[in-house]
Amino acid sequence: MRLLITGGCGYIGSILVPKLLQEGHEVIVVDIQWFGNVLADHEKLTVIKMDVQDVDNIPMKGIDAIINLANIANDPCGDLNAKLSWEVNVLTMMKMTERAIQYGVKQILHSSSGSVYGVKDEDQVTEDLALVPISDYNKTKMISERVLMSYMDDIVVHMIRPATVCGYSPRMRLDVAVNMLTMQACKNGRITVFGGDQTRPNIHIQDITDIFIHFLGKGLETAGVYNAGFENISILDIAERVNEKMPAEIIVSESNDPRSYRLNSDKLLATGFKPKYDVAYGIKEVIEAYQDKRLEDDDNCYNVRTMKKLDI
Repeated sequence: MRLLITGGCGYIGSILVPKLLQEGHEVIVVDIQWFGNVLADHEKLTVIKMDVQDVDNIPMKGIDAIINLANIANDPCGDLNAKLSWEVNVLTMMKMTERAIQYGVKQILHSSSGSVYGVKDEDQVTEDLALVPISDYNKTKMISERVLMSYMDDIVVHMIRPATVCGYSPRMRLDVAVNMLTMQACKNGRITVFGGDQTRPNIHIQDITDIFIHFLGKGLETAGVYNAGFENISILDIAERVNEKMPAEIIVSESNDPRSYRLNSDKLLATGFKPKYDVAYGIKEVIEAYQDKRLEDDDNCYNVRTMKKLDI
C-alpha cells in the first residue's frame, strides 16, 4: 500500500513507520519536525518537512490510506496555545479529510485520545458512554471525531482512542506518566506523584503501533471508534511499579488534575487484536535506555518545553 503518515516523525510515528516499511509499504511522512527526525533512510520512505496546515500541498495522489498522528498533543500544550490546537487538531484534519476524499483515498486511521471521556466513575468505560472532555486538548479530540464521523459515507474511518502511551521510542516523550516517573527514579532517586489516586489506562507504544497496522486496509465492517488501553492503574500504582525495578523515594503531593477513567477495550479485542506488551516492560525499556545512555532527560522529550523554546 501507499501510505501517508502525518506526524510520522513523532513519538508513535518513529516506531510505526519502520514497522510499515518492514511490511513492504511505501510510506510518505509529513511532519513539521519540531522534535527533529530520527527515521532512517529507506528506499520506500519519503519524509517531507512541512506544516500539516498547508493542506493543499500534502501529497495525496495515489495514496491508499492515511494514518493521522499529527496533533498538538496533551493538555499543557493545548493550554499553551489553544488556538493552534483547534486549528491543527480539528480544522486541518477536516480539510485533509476532504482533500483525501477528492483524491480517492480509501481509508483514514485517526489517533484520538482516551481522555475524551473526562472523569468517569464507571468501572468499564466503553465506547458508547458520553464524552465529557475537560481540557481544550480533550475537546479538540472529541470534535475531530465528530467531524470524521460526518465523512464516513465517503471514506472508511477508524478512530483509535489510545490510553496513555508508555515505552521507549527514539523520539522519546518523558511527559507521559510511566516514562516520566521512571525517568525521575533513574535520574533523581525519587518520584513525585501528584494526587496518586487517579486511575489512568495505559498502553505500550509497541501495541498502539500494532493497532494501526491491525486496522490498515480493513473495510466498513470494522469502521468506527475503538478504545485502546489494557492496564487501568493509579498513578501511585505506577510509581510503586517503577520502584520495584528502580528503587526510589516516592513523594505524594496534592494535584489539581481530577481526570480518572478506566478504558474497556473489549470492542478492539473482539476484532482479533491481542496486546503483547505491558507497563512493566515499558518501565524496563526506559531504565535500560537511560543506563545505556540512549536516553537523556532532555527538553526535546517534553512537548510543552519544546513549544516554549520555539515560541509556538
